[in-house]
Amino acid sequence: MTSPATLVELAVLAEAAGYDGVFLWDHVVYLDVLGAPTVDPWVVLGAIAHATETVRLGPLVTPLSRRRPWRVAQEVCTLDHLSGGRAVLGVGLGWPVEEDFARFGEVTDDRERAALLDDGLAVIDDAWRGSLRPAPVQQPRPPVWVAGMWPNRKPFDRAARWDGICPLKLVAEMDEVPLLRPDELAACVAYVRERRRDGAPFDVVVSPHWEHTPAEYEDAGATWLVTGTSLDADWPDELRRRLQQ
Repeated sequence: MTSPATLVELAVLAEAAGYDGVFLWDHVVYLDVLGAPTVDPWVVLGAIAHATETVRLGPLVTPLSRRRPWRVAQEVCTLDHLSGGRAVLGVGLGWPVEEDFARFGEVTDDRERAALLDDGLAVIDDAWRGSLRPAPVQQPRPPVWVAGMWPNRKPFDRAARWDGICPLKLVAEMDEVPLLRPDELAACVAYVRERRRDGAPFDVVVSPHWEHTPAEYEDAGATWLVTGTSLDADWPDELRRRLQQ
């Protein structure tokens, strides 16, 4: 476990090292057997916004099925003002279902959660475009990035209606690596591009497989490469070392 203050410190180091964004996951419990740390992302992101000047900020990702969408709209809008227009909203169904949803009495059926996600995004978009005061700094609204497991198609049909995708690879077992190879990412990007009504560019936010180079992912369509760290007990120190490099 680490403290919220440590996360703010690491975000400041990341900005100084030239990173373009700092993103936090949104879990109540994540891999409980490993004691993986969780914090309230909105509180910590607000502190990071106050301590930084340039990095993009947001959750990767927040599961809207267990959140009140009008509250999320207000939280992102507040973060957008605190950061001077740097907020991003990453959304998805959420995972792991049993550990992070079922134990708290939340909806676990994928179709029901997907419907709640779509309904929630509609509420948030409407709030940002008119009913919230003050309105977000970014107009007409902060960007929305949608997560999904490729090659599942429905999450990316949804993503085509918004501003970006956060794809991972669908795997059969927990010990498999859910990272897309560049050729798999290229197929995902092509699928979304074909379904975008306006043909506008969109963000492609991917965690790269270590056997491939950033250039390969750029060629496949990536606009963001997300790096993290292990869940070992000394992970804050490991991340500090990586940032300082």
